[in-house]
Amino acid sequence: MTNEEKVQYWIQLSDYDMETAEAMLQAKRYLYVGFMCHQVVEKIFKAGLAKLKEETPPYVHKLALLARRAGFYEMLSEE
Repeated sequence: MTNEEKVQYWIQLSDYDMETAEAMLQAKRYLYVGFMCHQVVEKIFKAGLAKLKEETPPYVHKLALLARRAGFYEMLSEE
């Protein structure tokens, strides 16, 4: 799998998770909306890591770790 294919893989998974979050919102399953939104961000961060560093993302769920490893943590704010 090429690096660009890896990036697209993570983006597609993120899109799928966003659709799931939207379905859970319609069903008023708010706990799952929050969980799925975390999954969306995690997978986009992994796509960013694959794109920017051309490496396979680690099997972790820690958003801060992924952002640091990709090199864009400092660009994030509390807002």
